Amino acid sequence: MPKRKVVFTNGESYHIYNRSTGAVSIFQGKKIMDRVSSLIDYYRFPQKLRYSKFSTLPKDLKKAYEESFRKTTPVVEIYTFALMSNHYHFLLKQLNENGIIQYISNLQNSFAKYFNIRNKRFGSVFQGPFKAKHIEKDSYLLHLSRYIHLNPATSFLIEITDLDNYPWTSFPYYLDRKSDNKRVVNSSFITKMVGSKEKYKKFVYDQADYQRKLSKIKGLTLE
Repeated sequence: MPKRKVVFTNGESYHIYNRSTGAVSIFQGKKIMDRVSSLIDYYRFPQKLRYSKFSTLPKDLKKAYEESFRKTTPVVEIYTFALMSNHYHFLLKQLNENGIIQYISNLQNSFAKYFNIRNKRFGSVFQGPFKAKHIEKDSYLLHLSRYIHLNPATSFLIEITDLDNYPWTSFPYYLDRKSDNKRVVNSSFITKMVGSKEKYKKFVYDQADYQRKLSKIKGLTLE
């Protein structure tokens, strides 16, 4: 396996993305999407149990284990994410040594096993190792967050008017549309760059029509 050109450093932010093998649709259907949403949260923390094992624990043991791991320091901080039918995007800040590699590897491997078992298939689900770009400036982080949040509308997966409540991106977290007290997404860091949640929403929507007309955005696309 070739050595990565990107070096992951604690306290630094990265655009992480990958696509399914053969561009097959993998993120679709409520059960699958609920599963990957749980994995996104679960593997933020260092784990002693695979999620497949955790999910089968008796209710009392599951509660005790979850209370325990949520007291630990997460390996990454999630700024934004978007799950498309055949690819994903994350904006992550590494908190622990090798945190991003650990997080994405666990997420991909766990999802791939679940997807293969559910669909009675074998082989790779993702094209290979995930791709990564170091985000050197906060201004780039801000604009990239907008690109990621607009991805479902840009790809005509949903109407732009449905973006506020689309559950498979982090955008609803930015608008307080998620009744989730687990703080899966850190929305405050990027929101503060523009001043408020309302201003961030306007910042995203102001670019919606323009971004939808573009087939590519230099430096941000998967190609």
